[in-house]
Amino acid sequence: MALSITNLKKGVLFQLEGVPYRVVDYNQKVMGRGGSIVNVRIKSLTDGKVLEKTFKGNEQLQTADVTNLSVQYLYSDGNSFYFMNEETFEQFEISADLVGDGAGYLKEGDKVTLQFFNNQAINVELSKNVPLQVTYTEDAVKGDTSSSITKDATLETGITIRVPAFIKQGDLISVDTSNGSYRERVKQ
Repeated sequence: MALSITNLKKGVLFQLEGVPYRVVDYNQKVMGRGGSIVNVRIKSLTDGKVLEKTFKGNEQLQTADVTNLSVQYLYSDGNSFYFMNEETFEQFEISADLVGDGAGYLKEGDKVTLQFFNNQAINVELSKNVPLQVTYTEDAVKGDTSSSITKDATLETGITIRVPAFIKQGDLISVDTSNGSYRERVKQ
């Protein structure tokens, strides 16, 4: 199916030269006499690279036939990550390179979405925010409870992020998977 360049809104999937992309940012400029150009930031769903692209006038693009499958994360052996379709019990082996930085946000049993293009897994779509437990952090200095003061905290998956001074070891916190930032403490 063909897509007009004006359909390239944020989040739209399309393919360019056989590679599936997601639109990250969209900006349209209308020129004189009804012509327009569209500037987009696009992210490759196969290797995660972000590109800036400009399309002119009446260019047509191909929609990307990407299918999504809800799966459960089972485990990792270091080189690969293993997921299972909970309905059919079919298992999928995904290379660690494809999971990339997302590995720091995955816990056994988590539900994620695998994206497929031409029957090949191309992306692991994480939840926007994930709850993770703090396994280690320094205690706050008495009186230092301002939320503007931050410190390092190691989370149950092994990643380290900056958190406000009032966060303690054992706290469950919400982490933004797009940039690895602390969002809030989760009530247990």
